[in-house]
Amino acid sequence: MSSMAAAIQCRDLRKTYDGKVEAVRGLNLEIQAGECFGLLGPNGAGKTTTIEILEGLLEPTSGEVFILGHTWRENEREMREWLGISLQETRLSEKLTVRETVELFASFYREPRSSDEVLHELQLTEKADSWVGKLSGGQKQRLAVATALVCNPKILFLDEPTTGLDPQSRRQLWDIIRAFQRKGGTVLLTTHYMDEAERLCDRLAIVDHGQIIAEGSPSDLIERLGGHHVVEFSVTGNSDGAALEAWRKLPSVESAREDDGLVALNVQELHLAIPALLDEVKRQESELLSLTTRQASLEDVFVRLTGRHLREQ
Repeated sequence: MSSMAAAIQCRDLRKTYDGKVEAVRGLNLEIQAGECFGLLGPNGAGKTTTIEILEGLLEPTSGEVFILGHTWRENEREMREWLGISLQETRLSEKLTVRETVELFASFYREPRSSDEVLHELQLTEKADSWVGKLSGGQKQRLAVATALVCNPKILFLDEPTTGLDPQSRRQLWDIIRAFQRKGGTVLLTTHYMDEAERLCDRLAIVDHGQIIAEGSPSDLIERLGGHHVVEFSVTGNSDGAALEAWRKLPSVESAREDDGLVALNVQELHLAIPALLDEVKRQESELLSLTTRQASLEDVFVRLTGRHLREQ
């Protein structure tokens, strides 16, 4: 038995397809009750496989999974009651009304919440008698989350819940996630939006090639791996490996990368790095074409660790 403090725990999780494709390679995870935990990674990193194993939909090749201290082998029926699951694309019957859809999902559980209460919470009361096929993208996504919340879950799995939504619909969903957490619920979230992860997640793990390559709170990861600031600039002349090495050696620079002619430096102290950068541009007999500074973000951490942007397909 695992410690009851952890809502989700997995040890040395592995999943191999056809005896050769390793989707998950020895993953360890512990998510505390009441946390919003983010799982980030490039496409093909093993996120979906990991989540499907945690949800009890997929058998791991090896390793252990505990949900609130229990395993899928011992009491699967009871554990299904604890989980609310909202997939990236939930296919709902277009010919049912919104209320009928929520009541259908409620009927699968022993102690569901009241449909009216859930519709009110997700701002769908006015649409209760509308056909699902007539809803906007944002309304459909809120309905998908309603079907996950009506079972009165302890843990909510959200797989890219705001993909393709307009800014207002995204914020409405963020509020719903926070409200669930305030009542003591645990959230496991995957997202392709770094600002979403930064705003919602208490902690997160970055997964690549089936393994966790970094874990911590967003601010902790930014501090540890991103430097405090990012200086982005472009100069005349061809930037080559030697130039990049020169930028890397400047005072207070943590790391340097070049992306399509734009050099990005992760920097601890701007007042040390920028004068040295201007001197180096002069020494190279180049000219500065552009220069901007900004706070380091989770995106910088991600690019530094995986070598690509999260939204790159």
